[in-house]
Amino acid sequence: MPNERLRAALLERGLTAAALAEAIGVDPKTVERWITKGRTPYRRHRFAVASQLGVDETYLWPEALSRQQMASASESEIVTVYPHRWSVPRDVWGRLFGKAKREIGVLVYAGLFLSEDAGVQKIFAEKARAGVRVRILLGDPDSPHVAERGADEGVGDAMAAKIRNAMVMYRPLRAIESVEFRLHSTVLYNSIYRADDELLVNTHVYGLPAPHAPVWHLRKVAGGDIVNTYLDSFERVWEGARPLPGE
Repeated sequence: MPNERLRAALLERGLTAAALAEAIGVDPKTVERWITKGRTPYRRHRFAVASQLGVDETYLWPEALSRQQMASASESEIVTVYPHRWSVPRDVWGRLFGKAKREIGVLVYAGLFLSEDAGVQKIFAEKARAGVRVRILLGDPDSPHVAERGADEGVGDAMAAKIRNAMVMYRPLRAIESVEFRLHSTVLYNSIYRADDELLVNTHVYGLPAPHAPVWHLRKVAGGDIVNTYLDSFERVWEGARPLPGE
């Protein structure tokens, strides 16, 4: 069966089979067989193709890795686990966002601690001006899910107030054309802080404020699937969110 995903990935990037073959050092006929006959390459070639096309090898060849291999790769994506968000060293946030080359993403309700950090805002601004895509998703302060989260955490209307405060704190950043802000109305199961393929994921626990909940530090590994899960979640929320009023 032809590998239509590989064919489509090449077309989307304007590459021919010959160009891909040259880039990864194989015969063009070999690449043609991967596409037209659905042949599965050796792992080193799968990794090279995935890196060249900017996609995950498990997307191009879903059956290539065994469950055990995928589980092992996924486990390797866990860099460390912090018992509480407040226990994440401040410089970890700066290093995370400072390494971004392509993409910075933030998915929160308020994330007030981040909007109040002048150093982080400076990194966001510098990265955006350098061509890095910066996307920030805040909770809609009028959303029933925000009200429910405020009630669950015992802070009531303070949750919506924190979001409005964050919107004010982000005003300098909102003035930068290449920085995108949207409001979402989803149930926030996790707050996600992304820099390319590296994440800090703040889990949320019923009745517990976010600063006291655990944080997973994740870094994408070829064949792993944890990071992809959170990245896909971010994109789904982004697609359903709306721009901030006035933008």
